[in-house]
Parts: sequence; structure tokens; C-alpha cells
Amino acid sequence: MLTPWWRDRTPEQRHREAGGSTLATRILDWQHPRVRALVNTARSAADGEGAAALLRAAHRLIADLVRPAYSVDDARPVSSVLARGRGSCSQRLAILEAVARSSGTATRVRGLVVDGRFWYPRFPRLRILVPDAVLLAWPQFRIDERWVDSSELFGTLAVLAARSAPGFTNDGGETLFDALPRTALDWDGRTSELGTCSACDLSARVLVDLGFFDSRDLLFREQGQTLSLVARIVVEPVLGRWRP
Repeated sequence: MLTPWWRDRTPEQRHREAGGSTLATRILDWQHPRVRALVNTARSAADGEGAAALLRAAHRLIADLVRPAYSVDDARPVSSVLARGRGSCSQRLAILEAVARSSGTATRVRGLVVDGRFWYPRFPRLRILVPDAVLLAWPQFRIDERWVDSSELFGTLAVLAARSAPGFTNDGGETLFDALPRTALDWDGRTSELGTCSACDLSARVLVDLGFFDSRDLLFREQGQTLSLVARIVVEPVLGRWRP
């Protein structure tokens, strides 16, 4: 009832690669005036230093303008999230994607099915309500002819891991979105291989890597969201206003 249990979330060959896009979508409605205004502000803050600098500036603006909240509607258009002034980690990442596409930088997402126990520290008394698995749309950006993962917008994993203490714990007020400038968010186990920050290695939390999708709209259309429609309707009015 809570999750779309009927979905067969297994990797498919066709999603081993994706070309990404700069097109507006239902979620990434970057043609909306609210999004364009954010892009213009970020562009001024970046002072013409390139796509990566623009996205870093946009990240800081989003962190200031959109407070974190436990919203469960991953398909909410980013213009609506900006209007509400609050959003989930997924929704805030979507805004960052919209900024990228609006400025001509292609984006795609990696579909990661993450163990629900990863979120237990946030809900110590409500663990029974935490889904067994959470579907995460993790963005990548086409910068200088290569795909740059969200985890490396503020530096390489090695650099971020070296200055991280204690890594991301998924506890307290810091969300995955907020942690991007501070620490390495490593879904592939690369930091453990480097011997830099074992606490930064989140690969054990990944249950299924669904591969790459041209848009988060496509990912959620094919795989559904973390919660079923009925569950989203029931819990969104409450969780959507509850902040970490």
C-alpha cells in the first residue's frame, strides 16, 4: 500500500547510458518565470566563470530560498517548489537540474534504489513508516564534454573526502542536497578504494542501480516514485511541511 510493490525494479540494458537533454519537462519547467529569475540571479553571482560555477552559485541560492522538508511528491514541478519555498532533497536537486538546462547544460539522472534503513536516523521513533527502499534520482551534468556527477560539483570525491569529518550521517538538519559542498557522497565505493574516508562510502546502501535516464520524468514514469499514489496523497499534507 505504501510503496509500488508491483514494480520490477531491475536494471535494463537500455539504461546503461543516456544522452541527457536540455529540454524542459513537466518537472523541470525551466521556462517558468520563477526559474528564469533564479537562473539570472545565479548567473550574476557566478560572474561568467562557466557552467560549474553557475551551478555552484545556484546551489547556494536554492539552499537559501527553499528550506528542506519531507515532501514525498517527486514529480512536483520545480516552479511550484520555488513558490512554496520548501522541498525535499529530490525536489531541490530538480531545481538545480532546471537551472542547468535553462543555461544550456544537458542533464540526466541515475536511478538509485537506496535501502530505507539509510533514513532510520531521521525517524528513530517512526521507523515502521520508512519505506524498505527509496528511489533516488541523482543528477549528472554535461560540463566540458564530460558527465559530472552531483557529488563532484564542488570538487572531486578524493578532495571532498579528504576534508570530510565525519562524512554524511543522514541525521540532523543536513540533507544530501545540503551536504554536497561539504563532503563526498560516494555511491560507488571509490573513497574506500582511495582509503580517504570510509564514512563517505555509501555504496553499501545502494540496493539496485537502475542506470541512466534522460530525465527524472522518464525515471519516475518507468519506475514509479518511492511511495504509491495513495500513500503520497495521505502523507504529503503532513510530511510536506515537516522539516529535518
